[in-house]
Amino acid sequence: MAVISSAKVTTSPEPWLGKIQSGTHQFLTDKPESFGGHDQGPAPYDFICSGLVSCTMITLRMYAQHKGFELGEFSVEAFFNANKEGKEWIERHIHFVEQPSEEIQQKVLEISAKTPVTKTLLRSLEIQTLIV
Repeated sequence: MAVISSAKVTTSPEPWLGKIQSGTHQFLTDKPESFGGHDQGPAPYDFICSGLVSCTMITLRMYAQHKGFELGEFSVEAFFNANKEGKEWIERHIHFVEQPSEEIQQKVLEISAKTPVTKTLLRSLEIQTLIV
């Protein structure tokens, strides 16, 4: 077993506000004002989307470098959706400043489906909670 990531959150006096530390990085988490927070940082589902888009960007750039082609400037967006029936899904958009060839676009779709965070989100994940 290997720990590949860790994070710790500490409560703040303000409702819903927390201070997160992950490695040497520190940032805030909060809920939007519409949910009683002060919107001082991303909400929990925002972090899920952020992990997915950052992993997608890094994986695509690594793949392009490994295969010796340039993707140019691009961005990746993720939208976490839920409906009244309880179904949840993420829609991911990749925007290129200059559209790559159809062949490269197909490869981008294939690689995006195989990023580490994509694969984690697509399979069942066990979460163990302990009081320590």
